[in-house]
Amino acid sequence: MDETEQDKSSPGEVLKKFFAKRVIDQVRHLMEIWRWANDASWSPQRLHELKIANEKLLRYANRFEETSHRELAEKINQLLHDELLITDTLSSRSLEKLSEYLQLLSQAALRRSDSNYDASTVIAPKKPIYLLLNDRDVALKLLRQLQFFGYRTAAFDTPSSFLESMKRRYPAVFITDIDFHGPQAGFALIESVQENLETAIPTIFISKHKEDVKTRLTAARLGGVYFHAHSLDMGRVIEEIETITNIIPPEPFRVLVVEDSKSQSVSIEKKLNIAGVVTRAINNPLDIIDAMNEFQPEIILMDMYMPNCTGVELARVIRQQDEYVSIPIVFLSSEENVDVRIKAIAEGGDDFLTKPISAEHLRSTIRAKAERTRALVNLMIRDSLTNLLNHTSILKTLKMEMIKAQKNNLSLCFAMVDIDHFKNINDTFGHPVGDKVIRSLSLFLKQRLRKSDAIGRYGGEEFAVVMPNTKIADCLSIFEDIRVRFSQLTHNGNNSDFNATFSCGIASLNYDDMERLTVHADTALYHAKHRGRNQVCVFEPTLEAEDLTSTSRNNPIAS
Repeated sequence: MDETEQDKSSPGEVLKKFFAKRVIDQVRHLMEIWRWANDASWSPQRLHELKIANEKLLRYANRFEETSHRELAEKINQLLHDELLITDTLSSRSLEKLSEYLQLLSQAALRRSDSNYDASTVIAPKKPIYLLLNDRDVALKLLRQLQFFGYRTAAFDTPSSFLESMKRRYPAVFITDIDFHGPQAGFALIESVQENLETAIPTIFISKHKEDVKTRLTAARLGGVYFHAHSLDMGRVIEEIETITNIIPPEPFRVLVVEDSKSQSVSIEKKLNIAGVVTRAINNPLDIIDAMNEFQPEIILMDMYMPNCTGVELARVIRQQDEYVSIPIVFLSSEENVDVRIKAIAEGGDDFLTKPISAEHLRSTIRAKAERTRALVNLMIRDSLTNLLNHTSILKTLKMEMIKAQKNNLSLCFAMVDIDHFKNINDTFGHPVGDKVIRSLSLFLKQRLRKSDAIGRYGGEEFAVVMPNTKIADCLSIFEDIRVRFSQLTHNGNNSDFNATFSCGIASLNYDDMERLTVHADTALYHAKHRGRNQVCVFEPTLEAEDLTSTSRNNPIAS
């Protein structure tokens, strides 16, 4: 049959997909408001905007019969209604619940059912990427790579064509040669555009020259968030764009307040809650370890002088716990003696804030420290080559998501992915090319999966994926799509192009045994290899009868 892809969908299906996209777009808007508010403050105006946006989502979900979106929008609506009856800000409890609902909403929005799933609505940001590069070949190659990864792009040959396009639509990101049509003319062009914008558009600057601090300062002042010197690493550019355009809101920062005065702790909590920070306060310092174990804070904000002990003594106790040795401790006190402050820092503190402190000073200090702490933790739990979760972290995430799934009676899938004939790739083209193939697949997985899906480098050329709130049929459909598309991606090795494929094994959560789940996915992966590679295999009980789990790790067929 010579039938086009357009003809395969009935008018009713096309209309349904259109309506589903309207719902997804409204979810995006809701999450943008959440991110804006957390980056600035939860003012009554922001709360009102969130409420209006959620009510619109609820109307769309009702009209288009999107049950999961409707249920979550109803919960958000009720939470906001109850909260606004009491106060014009969000409490820690409400921030936590709202964050939970939005994470679930992102999963509902970005994981379509098999019949409705459309990768284009998931992958690409709504706004395009603008390319301003002197090297036309590089621009075209990058443009094709970006389009292959689902981004809408536009490349410009002249400043005038770029400026004309800016009159019609702003992009999500600029990728700009600093010498676009003249020495440092790219800087001047971007400056002329950014100075007329209320919010600077993130820019990735490219330079073929040796960079210096002055050049990097200029780039930073013009909205430059990344800088590439000498040559353009296309894989890293795609990762950077992914970071810039990610609209899924991160988890709120978590701060434990240790303050013997209840009124003071309530005041501190309110100041931080306005900035979207989730807090937990304890008024008895002897409860510190239990509170930390339960709340898992990212920062501790502690009074210096309390009954039963001082803040410095408590800091010593905290630093004796290996798992909490790196958590920043910020002392809060009216102490003015410099020697006392220095001793407090030397004994385990990280900063000292003087009472009384303004709300803005407190919020900016805590947020800055929380952001740096989260960034450092992120480095420790991620694989250096792919920036995916490392082996230990992906298993820890699997355990946490299993607990959530069982608690909320939700489905969960675990997938294991392994590049086919990877040893041959290394032997033929060299290990640097093999590393590029690994990075390409990691990018593909990050692009084609939800932000709520956890992806890890399990070891070598093997990956593991935790997919919360996902049915096995949807998981199979998604990985089949990724498998086919990845096999079409061209890799360059020693001036010759080649294609790579992968095999995948999937298992779903039917019990509370994490080891069984990983073994079942591994068994399914082995069978995908055994049946010819370049395919996805779902675990079934009939496969368990064969004792293949140890073989899959040692038999050459698993490569």
